[in-house]
Parts: sequence; C-alpha cells; structure tokens
Amino acid sequence: MSDDSSDSAGATVTPTERAALADIDEAGRSVLFEGEPKTVRLTLEAGERVPAHQHPGREIVCHVTSGRIEMTLGEETHTLEEGEIARFDGDQDISPAADVDSAAVLVLAES
Repeated sequence: MSDDSSDSAGATVTPTERAALADIDEAGRSVLFEGEPKTVRLTLEAGERVPAHQHPGREIVCHVTSGRIEMTLGEETHTLEEGEIARFDGDQDISPAADVDSAAVLVLAES
C-alpha cells in the first residue's frame, strides 16, 4: 500500500514501494510494480529460452539473482552469472536463455 504525499514545496512525492522476490510464486514473468519504469522478475527453467523480441524505446537493466542467463542481444551472446548486472538497448532482438534454473530482475525504462 502506498500514499501519495507532498514535499515542503507542495510537489507530489512518489511513494516508496517494496517487493520481496521470495513472495512471488509465479513462474515466467511477474510484474513487481505497476507503472514506470516497468519492473519484472523473469524466471527460466533449465533449457528454457525466450524467443527473440524487442522492447522499442526502452533501456533495460538485467540483474541475475540466481543461476546463469545467456542473453542474446542482436548477434552477440553474453553470459550473465548470478549477481551480475547488464544494461542494454531494447530496440534490438533480445533472447534470454538458461542452462540451469535461473531468475533475474529486469527494469525497462523509457529512453
């Protein structure tokens, strides 16, 4: 739950929102917060791949929270290990895959 509030100048202040990854039971993609920037948790089972797709007009930050994700971006593939973070342009083809059960948090911000 969150309440909008105002600062001393009367400007609207964005409320603090929190989410716990351990509390999310859904597999696949789960939206963590409503609104912008779009924030999702992605889970992939061993051997699973998301087909190539794009997020036009977005900059993406991907933080691998468990496992290992092979992130294909255009013609290049980058291996992201648990704890690693990558930032990339959503205008290119994107296809994450996992060879072990894996999870990541992705923030898709309007560019």
